[in-house]
Amino acid sequence: MNHDVMITCAVTGGGDTTKKSPHVPVTPAQIADACITAARAGAAIAHVHVRDPATGQGTRNVAYYREVVARVADSGVDVVLNLTTGMGGDFTLGDPDPLVAGPGTDFVGPAARLEHIELLRPPICSLDCGSMNFGDQVFMNSVAHVRTMAGRIQELGVRPELEVFDLGHVRLANQIAAEGLVSAPALYQVCLGVPWGAGADTRSMLAMVDSLPAGAIWSGFGLGRMQMPMVAQAVLLGGNVRVGLEDNLFLDKGRLATNAELVGRAVEIIERLGARVIGPQAVRARLNLAG
Repeated sequence: MNHDVMITCAVTGGGDTTKKSPHVPVTPAQIADACITAARAGAAIAHVHVRDPATGQGTRNVAYYREVVARVADSGVDVVLNLTTGMGGDFTLGDPDPLVAGPGTDFVGPAARLEHIELLRPPICSLDCGSMNFGDQVFMNSVAHVRTMAGRIQELGVRPELEVFDLGHVRLANQIAAEGLVSAPALYQVCLGVPWGAGADTRSMLAMVDSLPAGAIWSGFGLGRMQMPMVAQAVLLGGNVRVGLEDNLFLDKGRLATNAELVGRAVEIIERLGARVIGPQAVRARLNLAG
């Protein structure tokens, strides 16, 4: 069991959720405010995607990332920012020619996916460790792209959060860490319940955690109604937790949540298990983060 737990709040994501809940933040100001309120509720880390304010859809626009980071800094609220690098990996197979990109495709190379990381140098950024069927799309991050991104992230002095959605992703993440492309301590995010990755259940989480290298620091999450059960499961298995509107829109059945409410519920679960929630400064020390 982990007795000192760090909470990450994934405040918005890039999925088509804005029409499903009025609480999903869209504009840079709303996303920054979600980071701030989540931190006040107990989150030490805020995981950030940005969206096009006109459409609500996920985007890679560097200006929006810059505004979010600046607004959070200006607030005076202490929170560790974790910027995604997942945008730019989506490919929809064309019909009838599968090699022609279909609607919703956003596929670019490593340099474009890291443009905002180059500029802003956040303490943490995510790194998706492999390709998979992601709902009706294919998410593509080849071994070569993963290695290239990992190497550049390391050069920038940013801590990568190794996003693993299945056991094969864990194997690749372990390999790049063993090759020295990830500085110690390696940080993993065990992502469960995404169609069509590993399921959000006890055995899937245990199998993935048992495959992590000794000394790895990890967090875990489950999608939808399995978000809070996986909070408890992660703590019991020695990990940290992630909640937020990227992964789940509801606090209770039929009751839409805010990010702060989801963090508050996670705090309650963690403390009822006899653990404590640690803050941003403790997280910086644990992960050897700059600043």
